[in-house]
Amino acid sequence: MTTTLRPTAPLQHEADGAQSRTYEVCVNSRPVGTIEIATHPALGTAAGTIRSLSIDERDRRRGRGTVAALAAEEVLRGWGCTQVQVSVPPDATAATRLVTVLGYTERSRNMLKELTGRPPALPPDVQGRPMSEAEFQRWLASGIETYAQSWADRGVPRDRARAKAQADHRDLLPEGLATQGTWLSVLVHEGAAVGHLLVGRREVRPGEQGAYVYDVEVVESRRAQGHGRSLMLLAERVALDAGLPLLGLHVFAGNAPAIGLYESLGYRTTTVNSFKQLL
Repeated sequence: MTTTLRPTAPLQHEADGAQSRTYEVCVNSRPVGTIEIATHPALGTAAGTIRSLSIDERDRRRGRGTVAALAAEEVLRGWGCTQVQVSVPPDATAATRLVTVLGYTERSRNMLKELTGRPPALPPDVQGRPMSEAEFQRWLASGIETYAQSWADRGVPRDRARAKAQADHRDLLPEGLATQGTWLSVLVHEGAAVGHLLVGRREVRPGEQGAYVYDVEVVESRRAQGHGRSLMLLAERVALDAGLPLLGLHVFAGNAPAIGLYESLGYRTTTVNSFKQLL
């Protein structure tokens, strides 16, 4: 039997610069499912994504999804893509198994916490305060470089990683410290700044606004002293003070200490983002 993709609509050109198309997955011309693929402009013109893949129940466990995903990769190659990303919920066992079989590597994960009750108290020896303008300028310069390096370390071309870092910071903070719906804070211990935090308002679940931790970092010489946990407690305080009971974040794969901290604080993984080079 032959598994093929059959377009269901013309190529779509989206407002953010992405192009996308939906296909029927067919076996000997018989539809057995659907798949949607697109370019991923946030990661560059040479990045693509499989947005969705569904095989009808009676045709599952026969390799249809595997062949459809491989066919989608071929279409993306034809579009000039050299890399493809997929995002899968952690409880989607069949999709997770398929991603593993096809050779994808975890790049990052999104996590979420539902906040209840009163804002948590910080340890008595630390305080949070707003970031000053001078601190903001130093943070912005180093933050762009650090963020770009994180993407470059995980397969994004260096020039595109830097462009993404600059664009993301520009879009998030168009008015700098005065940008509405964002909060930049500094954690202070015994009079010294030991870390910083950036929280912003955004959609964290489909149709639901919440707070989002865009950046959190402890000064290198003050790590492994509990300040990371204090910063995350400060993030909860910021979110609840803003009336936002959902708090989300993004963490790169390989950052085991951070993932362990977030899990200990009650965050759960909502999606695992994996990528594959298209050779």
